[in-house]
Amino acid sequence: MAAAYATPPRPGPGGYMQTPAAQRIAAPSFGQTPGPAQRTTDLSSVGGSQVSGATQPSLRQPENLTAAERSARAINNALVEVTHSNSLDDEYRTRYASDYDMNTNTVWAPFQKLRSHNIPDQIFEQLNRSEASTNMGLFAEIHYAWVTVDNALYMWDYTLNNPELLGFEDQPYSIEMVKLAKPKKGVFLDSIKHMIVLATVDQIMLLGLGEDANTPDAGLTLFQTGMSASVRSLGVRHITSSAKTGRVFVGCASDNDVRELKYQAQDSWFSTRCSVVNHTKKVYDSFTTSLAVFRAGSTEHIIDLDVDDSRNILFTLSNKSTIKAFLMNGESLDFKTEMTFQNIRHNVDPAVQGPIFDRARLVSISAMSAQETSSWVLLATTNRGYRIYFSGSFDYPPRPGQPGPLLGITASHVRTPPLLAANPGEEAPQYVSQPNNYLNAVTTAKRFPPGYFFASVARTQNADQERLFISVPDTQADDSYVRPQQGSAESATWVDLHSQVMDIGFTVPYKGATPQPQGFGYEMAVQFDEPIPEIAVLTNTGVHVLQRRRFVDSLSSLIRQGGGQEGFQNEIQKLIIKYGRQEVLTNALAVACGQSIETSSSRTLRINDPEVLEAARKVYIEQGGRPSIDQNAAASTQAPIDAVKPSPRFEATIRYVSRLVRSTWQQVIQKEERSAAGYQIISAVKAEKLRAVQESLTSLQKFFNVNKSFIRGLSGPDDLSRQSSKDDEIGLQGEHRAFHSLVKFVTEMIEALSFVLVLFEEKMVEIVPLLPERSRTIFMTMTFQTLVATRDGMEVAKDLVKAIVNRNIAKGSNVETIAEALRRKCGNFCSSDDVIIFKAQEQLKRASEAKANAEYSRNLLNESLKLFEQVAHSLPQDYLQAAITEYIELQFFAGTIQLALKVAYENDKTNDALAWMNDGRNDNDSRREKFEKRNTCYDLIHGVLEAIDTALASNPPFVDGRPSLSAVRRDEAYDVISRSKDEVFLTNLYNWYLSKGWYDRLLATDSTFIVTFLQRKATEDITHADLLWRFYGQNSQFHEAAKVQLDLAQSAFPLTLDKRLEYLSRARANASAFITANNTTSRKTKQRLLTEINSLIDVANIQSEILQRLRDDDRLRENRERVLSELDGPIQSISDLFNRYADAANYYDVCLYIYAIADHRDASVIKNTWSQFLDATHNRAVQELNAAGNQADVASAYELVAEQFREVGSRLKDSEAVFPIPVLIEMLENYNIRRIQAGAGADAAQQDDNGMPHWIPDIFIELETPYELLYDTLETIYFSSAQPNTRPAERRVILADLLYVVERWLQVSYTRAGQTLFGGEQGQMRIEELLVLLTEQQNARQIGEECWQTARRLRARVGEMVA
Repeated sequence: MAAAYATPPRPGPGGYMQTPAAQRIAAPSFGQTPGPAQRTTDLSSVGGSQVSGATQPSLRQPENLTAAERSARAINNALVEVTHSNSLDDEYRTRYASDYDMNTNTVWAPFQKLRSHNIPDQIFEQLNRSEASTNMGLFAEIHYAWVTVDNALYMWDYTLNNPELLGFEDQPYSIEMVKLAKPKKGVFLDSIKHMIVLATVDQIMLLGLGEDANTPDAGLTLFQTGMSASVRSLGVRHITSSAKTGRVFVGCASDNDVRELKYQAQDSWFSTRCSVVNHTKKVYDSFTTSLAVFRAGSTEHIIDLDVDDSRNILFTLSNKSTIKAFLMNGESLDFKTEMTFQNIRHNVDPAVQGPIFDRARLVSISAMSAQETSSWVLLATTNRGYRIYFSGSFDYPPRPGQPGPLLGITASHVRTPPLLAANPGEEAPQYVSQPNNYLNAVTTAKRFPPGYFFASVARTQNADQERLFISVPDTQADDSYVRPQQGSAESATWVDLHSQVMDIGFTVPYKGATPQPQGFGYEMAVQFDEPIPEIAVLTNTGVHVLQRRRFVDSLSSLIRQGGGQEGFQNEIQKLIIKYGRQEVLTNALAVACGQSIETSSSRTLRINDPEVLEAARKVYIEQGGRPSIDQNAAASTQAPIDAVKPSPRFEATIRYVSRLVRSTWQQVIQKEERSAAGYQIISAVKAEKLRAVQESLTSLQKFFNVNKSFIRGLSGPDDLSRQSSKDDEIGLQGEHRAFHSLVKFVTEMIEALSFVLVLFEEKMVEIVPLLPERSRTIFMTMTFQTLVATRDGMEVAKDLVKAIVNRNIAKGSNVETIAEALRRKCGNFCSSDDVIIFKAQEQLKRASEAKANAEYSRNLLNESLKLFEQVAHSLPQDYLQAAITEYIELQFFAGTIQLALKVAYENDKTNDALAWMNDGRNDNDSRREKFEKRNTCYDLIHGVLEAIDTALASNPPFVDGRPSLSAVRRDEAYDVISRSKDEVFLTNLYNWYLSKGWYDRLLATDSTFIVTFLQRKATEDITHADLLWRFYGQNSQFHEAAKVQLDLAQSAFPLTLDKRLEYLSRARANASAFITANNTTSRKTKQRLLTEINSLIDVANIQSEILQRLRDDDRLRENRERVLSELDGPIQSISDLFNRYADAANYYDVCLYIYAIADHRDASVIKNTWSQFLDATHNRAVQELNAAGNQADVASAYELVAEQFREVGSRLKDSEAVFPIPVLIEMLENYNIRRIQAGAGADAAQQDDNGMPHWIPDIFIELETPYELLYDTLETIYFSSAQPNTRPAERRVILADLLYVVERWLQVSYTRAGQTLFGGEQGQMRIEELLVLLTEQQNARQIGEECWQTARRLRARVGEMVA
């Protein structure tokens, strides 16, 4: 076997470059100068130098063959081996050969005398009346012998005890020669299969031979054809014909010319119906013909002719030992070459020239066909028994595969007679160059395929009695046994006939094992499959039938011969050396299975002698050898068992089986026949042949069953414990697998033969049209191999069984009887399950016919459902689909769904389909096939549900207040669905709902699996995810709905930011919903979820605000669309929002929001951000005023600052860290002072009455800042010596805000009942002290008149309130 090409190895570790990490997306650019480009790292240098992957040879995958496929492969290999056996080209490869195995023991004689048939007494009576001449011969191919008595021809069937003579006496001339020939097509009636060429001294005529259509039981009949031609003075001595073309050639005693008997159905313009044409002599030479017969014996004439139809060659032999060859080209005959006896002498090896040509002549020739040999074309035999083989040289063939025209012949090989003494007392020759008289008086010699040589040799002491020398080439010997210099020895023997040989013919011809030279002569390959070749020898006393002795018969005879155990074993070892162990074991198995026969004169019997069978069984078992492991194959496969080479015993068994099925294995099962009876489809192999093969296989099956405990590989696992090594265990496992496959194959082949026999008992013309189109196409070309060893064959067989049953159902036949008969005869093609299926179909058909009786029909439907459920594990898909279609038509909805679910379950009891779904749905996983099978069943349920909807649409759901029949059937069907726990089915069903857009039906489903399904689908599509939280919502599972919505807000689905905020808002609402008594969610869990949602909402709001600002921000120009798309999508982390967007874009208020959300507590960073926020806001206000042309009102930019501060503060007031009130008050006061100082140079105390004199404390009061904190902060600032409050004008601004806070605090304390003045006595005392200090006269000028008057007024009011 040629080595398989290795798969290119995969790179090992280090063979690929390292995969770079995901790169961080660059922040958007807001008009800044881009930084330096990032440095690119050379990945090839990371981690050191690369390590190239080590090259590993790929391992062949384990074989995944069925038992039938494995055995079929072995049988095909065995059949191919036949074509590699020795051929005649190998046999005659030397210049000469002289080796013979002269078999004195009849056990190994190549032929044995089968029977003898005496010449009928009526013939002797006719012979006694002879006046002129008599002659005798054989029509061997039709088992007839003939005799001519003067002008009469008589013939009879020599196989009959009392044959009836068939005669022809309707002509007056003495008969010289008779020959049986095949007629040309179209000349005679089809009933005439043969014609007799009858030559007399005056004319040659044709007689038809066939059956009379009026009396077909009468046997053969002679017919007058009216065709004859003159041959007067020619002396016809030899006639031959071409079986392929029907041409007839004649050799005469008058000359050496070749004549042809031309015949045709009708006369034509230039030729009559019958004429004789001379192909080798010109017309003007023909007048000498009449004188030739009167010349002395010097005239050269033809003594033998033979035709090679395979090469279209006619050979002739003259009385002067000259051979001529002619090419039969159409209707012509072209001379090609001539070989005289002298030329032959020069061609042969000098070592044999003397013995061959010493007092020798050629007595016969025999053509050798191209099917037998590609090199040799002719055998010529001398009168001293030397056989000369001629090789041919050919021109280029006209068509591929056909032999080319012959150019010449050469004597290239000589087979001498045996180097033995001819008579007792004589000295045998030692060398081929010495004279050899062993076959000194050969009178007749013939050769038959594949090399049978028969020569009649006259006895020297009695010329009327001849002996028959038979020699056969032993091409079956093992190659190691053949001697390379001389070829193999021929097997020869003598047969004493004690009479004179008149004719020799093939009665049962040999059929080659192959149509080509290699293997054609391999007789062992056909010894169990083809008829045994038989030769008929006609003598003057009767017809003797000789039969080829098969190797299997010789082996059984050897066993019966005895000789003791030791002697028998020695003989077996000799046979093993000569023919090989496998061949001997093959034949031993055949003997043990009853294949050997014993012949007698009256009958042929199989040998069933127990002693013979037992001895053969021991040879098969004890000489079987052991399996071995092909170490080279083991190194290239993942399964060591695939490298096991089975034992010679197994190979012999395969060889035996291949020989049993050889002629049927690759034969087409059927053939089409057109006749007067019409078109028919019949079996291509005769039933008798099929039964014979089946019988032989049955015997082998019985042998296995009886002897399995003795055969290694069939004896079971007990043999494993006796193995000494791991290799022995693997070898035994391989042997067991091989034998197990073979035993199973034999069983299947037996059933296949039974199936074919049963099949053609039916009218196939009516059955074939019922097959599906694909099965019909396969069936018309299907072989037995296809039927047994392929899935297509099994499917076609099932379709055939179904067609047979359906045909009988249609005719009203009893299905159970038919199906049971099929099951008994061929259970592999019609099992017990099939019988139940057919019963179910019958019940279903009856239910369909009983529609008028609803109750009866429903009972039949239920019965059919029970039967279908019994065989759900083996119910084919087409049967299921047909049954469901019928059920839907009968509105048996619940039963339909139940059947589909049952079949799906039986197809996958281990629930591998669900495991495949849960494991990621890998397309290369073998479990996918089970998933698809189950889905095919579930898809059928879709049609049921649609049919239910259609039925409800045409019928009201209620009638007289009660559910209608359609509604009841709908409820029954959906009840079956709701009770199903099959997750694969429910997944299929819900997916179908989604494909139909039936979302409400899906949400209304009452199944615990719906949640699992929607959870899986939620990861695939946003619509399906919406269905999940909707389902939770309508079932009051608000917490779960909130979790789904939260997940959606954070999902990778292509959602806008607004949509994500919407999901978060819904999630917050659901998470805040009231917890019912049935809800098991704890408050802690609920609060945790709500916190997470709120946090994410805060982040999303910030992202939304950044998005809106960036949309309006003209600074964003580079990658604008990408940046906006990123923000209008998944919610980003707070860090990314700060670093990449808010901080980069100088959105300081947003940065402050982020600080609050992130709980950032770095006071310096926060203070700096607030400062930047105030500066940025002020600058923006100034720019806007300038842009509006209000340069005079630039000082009023504080209004925008106040507004922005108030807005930001309202969002941050709850964060003490991000909204540090003391820091912010001081920051604003400083800003206010700078603003006042910048406006027209006015005094700090003189503020614009139209402005907001106390806008800073107002902001904080609006933000609900405690008065105590405001007072403390402003008081601290006022009395602090730090800048800017060291100057009196600046301090007055702060003091004014401080007094404003005191006044507002006083007002609030006064208006709110029950509230203590200034928060308590301590606060009251502090304020009183401040007012007293401020109202002193010496301070009036320092704090300003307005502040001093305000302080006095507040002091007075406080005093009043305290009093």
